Amino acid sequence: MARSKIIRGDMPRFSALRSITALVLREMGSTYGDSPGGYVWVVLQPIGMILILSLAFSLLVKAPSLGTSFILFYATGFLPYDMYNQMMSKVSSALKYSMAMLAYPRVTWIDAIIARYILNSVTLSTIFCIVISGILMAVETRTVITMKPILVGLLLSSLLGTGVGMVNCLLAGLFPVWQVFWKVVTRPMFLASGVLFIYEDMPRLVQDILWWNPVLHVTGLVRTGFYPNYYASYVSLEYAFGIALTLMAIGLLFLQTYHKKILNR
Repeated sequence: MARSKIIRGDMPRFSALRSITALVLREMGSTYGDSPGGYVWVVLQPIGMILILSLAFSLLVKAPSLGTSFILFYATGFLPYDMYNQMMSKVSSALKYSMAMLAYPRVTWIDAIIARYILNSVTLSTIFCIVISGILMAVETRTVITMKPILVGLLLSSLLGTGVGMVNCLLAGLFPVWQVFWKVVTRPMFLASGVLFIYEDMPRLVQDILWWNPVLHVTGLVRTGFYPNYYASYVSLEYAFGIALTLMAIGLLFLQTYHKKILNR
């Protein structure tokens, strides 16, 4: 009798694991398996963006704000920002994307979000490692890498993207106009997140405004792992992680109540 209870108690855990695995494999096949080049193209896209930024700004200024390598400077800003942006985009569309799978009783809405978080965090972290490793091998950067702030920064980036994505999933599902509004409001995010310039290069008034952007804390934190003499004293882990976890909690609370309404719209 005790053995049967244990088996029955473990069934939901294994069921959730199977559902998440199935969702991950489905997305891997549909997102990367059907397009020419698959994962190769996913790696080439950020490389192309970084090269364009490096070439453009090398013609305008003599040296980057940190270090001697334009390509490393922009890579350490763009890749963490891109992780946040991609994670936010993927999570915000998780329910609509997995609608067919959610028709099965054992597949829940939270499975769809977890699956997207796992796949995209692993994919984007791998891309980060590949691109940065390639830059360090190809270019003389004279950098000394400290892993802790880089890992914490990437974790923070993924959690922020997930939190914002969950809230957007809720609001866009209930109010379709929100998606258009969000795109308009967040157009300056690329400039406001410390990708092109470090926080210290900005005027004091701009610093006071942009400090409230948690993604700026991500890029600053990651860069401290590549530039030993850069301290980024403005970075507040308490603030940035607090924003990420609060948004995730709000998303979990309200999606639990409204996910069926969103799926049936």
